Amino acid sequence: MGFYTAPSFFLALAIIIVGAAILGLAQKSLKVYRVVASLVMLACLYSSSLQALGAFCLFLMISCACFIVVRSSWVHGKKSLALYRVCLAATIAPLVIYKISVVTGPGILGFIGISYLTFRAVQALIEIRDGLITEEFDLVSYLSYMIFFPTITSGPIDRSRRFFEDDQARTSRRDYLDLLTKGILLLLIGAVMQLVIATVLTNLNRVAPDAGLPNMGTFDLPHGLRGILRAYVYALYLFFDFAGYSYMAMGASYCLGIRTPQNFRAPFIAVDIKDFWNRWHITLSTWLRDFVFMRFVRFSTKRHLFKSRLACACSGYVVNMTLMGAWHGLTLSYLAYGIYHGILLAVCEIYQKRSQFHKRHRRKRWYTVLSWFITLNLVVFGFALFSGQVQTIMVNLMKGAVHG
Repeated sequence: MGFYTAPSFFLALAIIIVGAAILGLAQKSLKVYRVVASLVMLACLYSSSLQALGAFCLFLMISCACFIVVRSSWVHGKKSLALYRVCLAATIAPLVIYKISVVTGPGILGFIGISYLTFRAVQALIEIRDGLITEEFDLVSYLSYMIFFPTITSGPIDRSRRFFEDDQARTSRRDYLDLLTKGILLLLIGAVMQLVIATVLTNLNRVAPDAGLPNMGTFDLPHGLRGILRAYVYALYLFFDFAGYSYMAMGASYCLGIRTPQNFRAPFIAVDIKDFWNRWHITLSTWLRDFVFMRFVRFSTKRHLFKSRLACACSGYVVNMTLMGAWHGLTLSYLAYGIYHGILLAVCEIYQKRSQFHKRHRRKRWYTVLSWFITLNLVVFGFALFSGQVQTIMVNLMKGAVHG
């Protein structure tokens, strides 16, 4: 069963929402119902592959064991930094092994949703270590958070403390009706974006199976213009496809009483690259900001690794976004995409901090429009890197030069 794609999924989701609506409108707790529904849906998700099911169960056992050990150490016992680091490494290890093994051959320990589940598990361990998760967040709560099915395959990335508040809440009939109404509306919006608009864009451009590139061969256009058009259409396709999944995941979560956070906020109107990452895949960018960028800056500042705060921040951006690219996959396209955005963020930081021209004109309308136009084109070029379009063009040019 494909989540948010297969008719059987939507049928099962409709049945689950009806059950949730009956309980929610009767002002009954949905806590147990969410766990049962998630177990059923995950069984359907992994039923076609025993290998994926085994990898999922193994990951869940490792993450639960690490959660228990770190929670016992930092909440109830002696705080052991070494034990925490071992558990953190063990939690990340399945994802790292999978990403590396995909490059060299068939993926090992991989299953649908491993990336998003790893983010959940790592975040919980870090916040236990930081003293932000209390003893009230027990193993049952952790499991409810980890297996919550609407956001496993495509996000958004929820935080354990925020999820826990919703999971424990007893919602009134009026509040649940409001959640249910918003949830159904979000499901419809997401379905239109992903199943209709993204499909139309795909059919218009016929994404190539080898690199995910729209085929504009049916258009009588100059090669360069065709490539530019291809890049813009791919950017639109990627937005409507991914945002559609995210809105449907939000909608399903709302219907089950969980206010999963928003993942997209009009990203193509961003006026600089930092503004773009505050609008695109918001839960990923904020997760990386909180758990990678800020900790890198704190670590570097404490050990005086850089001469200035600006140099430290710029290095942090590159590290942060390179990790983001690697999270997508250890391929040239994804790594180039991450490094590219890391450099863009670093350059943006330097320009906004050092440029007097920017400081004088940044509130003027013409400057805002120009900044938006430049940002849009930089973003579209980044998506061309992400899809492999730029690399394919470069390879073709090199082949042409050799044969020429």
